[in-house]
Amino acid sequence: MRSHTSFLPARRTVRRAERRLRRRPVLVAATLAVGVLATAAFSSATPASQAEASGPLTDFALASYTTASVSTVSAVAPRAADEAVQDATAAMTAATTVASDIAASGLDVGTPDTTVDTTGLEGAVEQLERAQSLPAQYSTPFTDAVTTLTASVSEQASALRGKLDAAIALKAKQEAEEKARKEAEAAAAAAKAAAEAAAAAKKPSTPSSPSAPVYATGGAVGGTSPDDAQATARVMLGNYGWGDDQFGCLVSLWNKESGWNYAAYNSGSGAYGIPQALPGSKMGSAGADWQTNPATQIAWGLGYISGRYGNPCGAWGHSQSTGWY
Repeated sequence: MRSHTSFLPARRTVRRAERRLRRRPVLVAATLAVGVLATAAFSSATPASQAEASGPLTDFALASYTTASVSTVSAVAPRAADEAVQDATAAMTAATTVASDIAASGLDVGTPDTTVDTTGLEGAVEQLERAQSLPAQYSTPFTDAVTTLTASVSEQASALRGKLDAAIALKAKQEAEEKARKEAEAAAAAAKAAAEAAAAAKKPSTPSSPSAPVYATGGAVGGTSPDDAQATARVMLGNYGWGDDQFGCLVSLWNKESGWNYAAYNSGSGAYGIPQALPGSKMGSAGADWQTNPATQIAWGLGYISGRYGNPCGAWGHSQSTGWY
C-alpha cells in the first residue's frame, strides 16, 4: 500500500509538466505577436498603407498620427513666439526712428508728445523670451500679449509718421509759395527798372559833375542869392566830413533841381526851395523860416541826402540814372 500511495502523486506531477510543455509554444507565439503589434504602433516609419492592411493595427496607426500632431503644435508655438519678438523689435525701432526724425526736422507736427512709450512692450518681450522654455500651452498667452502691444506701438508710430509727412509737405508748399512770391517781386522790380531806364533814355542827358567843381566864389554866408546859398552850403558841408569833391556833386545836383534859388517852385509836383523838397513843408523840421531862409533849406537838404544816399555824389549819381533823387 505504501508503494501505491507514493506513485499517484508522481503521475500527477508528470501530467502537469506535460500540459505546461504543450502550452509553452502558444505563449511564445502570443508574446511575439504582442511585440510585433507594439513595434508597429510606435514606429513613425511604418507607412499608413501597411497599418491599414494589418487589420487590428489600424488603432495603433491612429495613435501614432495623434502623437505626430502634438509634436507639430509644439514646434509651431516657438516659431510664433520668435515671429512675435521680431515684429515687436521692428515696431520699437520704428517708434524710435520716427521720434528722432521729428526732433531733427524741427517741425510742428500738431501734437506736443512726439514719442511712443514702448516700456510695456519691452517688458512683455522679456517675459515671452523667458517663457519660451515652457510648454506651448503656457507660453502662448505671453505671445498673445506681445502681439497686442506690438499692434498698439505700430499704430502710434504710424500716426506720428503720418503727421511728420504732412508737416514736411506743408513746409515744402510754403517754401514754394515764398519762392514764387520773391520771384514775382524780382520780376516786377526788374520791369520797373527797365521802364525807368527807358524813360531816362528819352530825356536829354545831364552833364556829370566836373572833376574840378565850378561854383560861385563871391557869395556871402547867410545871404539869399544863389551864390550866397552855395557859400553857406560849402561851410555846412564840413559838418558831415565831406570835401570839395562832394561839394561839386552838390552844386551840380541843386543846379539841376532849383538853380540854388530858395524860392524855386515846381507847379507840376509841388516841390519847393533849393533842395526841391516835396512837399516843401517837410523843411519845417529844420526851421520855421523854411520858405525864406536858404540856410534852413540847405540844412534840411544835406540831412536828407546823408540819410538816403550817404553823400551828395550818391544823390547826384541816382539823379543821373533816374532823373530824381
